[in-house]
Amino acid sequence: MNEPLSILDLILNASLVVQIVMAILILASMVSWIMIFQRGFSLSSVKREAAQFERDFWSGERDLGQIYVDIEERGEAIGIENIFSSGFKEFTRSKQEGSDPDRVMENVQRAMRVALSREEERLETHLPFLATVGSTSPYVGLFGTVWGIMNSFRGLATVNQASLAVVAPGISEALVATAIGLFAAIPAVIAYNRFSAQVEIIVNQFEAFTEEFSSILNRNVHDSPS
Repeated sequence: MNEPLSILDLILNASLVVQIVMAILILASMVSWIMIFQRGFSLSSVKREAAQFERDFWSGERDLGQIYVDIEERGEAIGIENIFSSGFKEFTRSKQEGSDPDRVMENVQRAMRVALSREEERLETHLPFLATVGSTSPYVGLFGTVWGIMNSFRGLATVNQASLAVVAPGISEALVATAIGLFAAIPAVIAYNRFSAQVEIIVNQFEAFTEEFSSILNRNVHDSPS
């Protein structure tokens, strides 16, 4: 009785087209896992830094100018700090130019909207790739399976007696492509859904801060003597 072929044997014995499909899927899976870990750490860092900044901001221990200077001294601001920095910088510049309060607030809100949009793009980095892997990998694997099964049945034309033993190895090889496609797709889909939900929560937090900070600056500019 012949021993069953291992998964590695099935991959090595598969046709060239099926092997190429498997290689593409394995590569896509490896890249998606790298991006999954990178996005996970990145989003956790953004949430942690945003929480720390808001605690510092609302504590009242430092005025807005001190917070802005500290951010500028640390270098490029990201996340909620970038939104604050962009808004406060435009607020200071517009006031120094002598703009009327309404114009000042228009400039500030525009600057913060631009910063918010850029931060949202930064948060969504790699998510389109995960969505692509999650949605296309099963079909790529299915293509490899169909191709392998087609070759198996074509091989029946060259034998005198058709039996399951003749086509079983080829079908098994082909089905491995579908299995690899699912292996690549399932983690990508789960990660995409999870990260998309986290990005939405973070963006909502940023938008809430933008509105609150805008209200603070609005009171400041209208209460200031002209």
